[in-house]
Amino acid sequence: MPDDPSDDGHETEPPPDDDGELTASLGDERERTDPIDRTADETGAVDDEVQRRLREAYLNDEESVLVVTGVRSTERHVVVEFRPPHGGSTHVERFRAPRDGSLAESEAFLAFLDAAGVSPLDVDELAGTRVPATYDPDEGWRLDEAYVGGRGDGDEDDAAGAGLSARWNRTAEWLWTYRYWLVAVLLVGGELLFVAVIILLFA
Repeated sequence: MPDDPSDDGHETEPPPDDDGELTASLGDERERTDPIDRTADETGAVDDEVQRRLREAYLNDEESVLVVTGVRSTERHVVVEFRPPHGGSTHVERFRAPRDGSLAESEAFLAFLDAAGVSPLDVDELAGTRVPATYDPDEGWRLDEAYVGGRGDGDEDDAAGAGLSARWNRTAEWLWTYRYWLVAVLLVGGELLFVAVIILLFA
């Protein structure tokens, strides 16, 4: 019987199948194929340092901006309400409202609309407008001069009213933050006062 061809050191080919075609096992194909490193493709996360820097830069740029949240009318004024982009106390600016069908007394408000790029006929577009502003711990928010520079001497009371409004907003925010402590102090103080009155009456 002749020797097996595989014994002579030569590699044998796989046996043909029923149709006369050569077949190869899947295991042999895997061995011949080099493994592919897919680590780079599977890593899609953004570096934490990049996220931190972008977030800090975004917040820093947004610190000097107020967003218009609403416009309402009072008897004498047009009240424009603002809020910082990332939340916080509301800031209010007051402009003289048109009277007797004339815009003569509303030059400051018209200048504000012009600086914001909004037409008096499309005041709805004012909502969401970003307005440059600076914050002072004592006086609160102050809009850029380009938006309130049109005020005349007759609007000094408006500026004073805006300052008082800012102080009131800060006071209201403080009271709301510490409301539970204030209620507790009032309750305890009322009880102590009641005990003191009883002692004075029946001592």
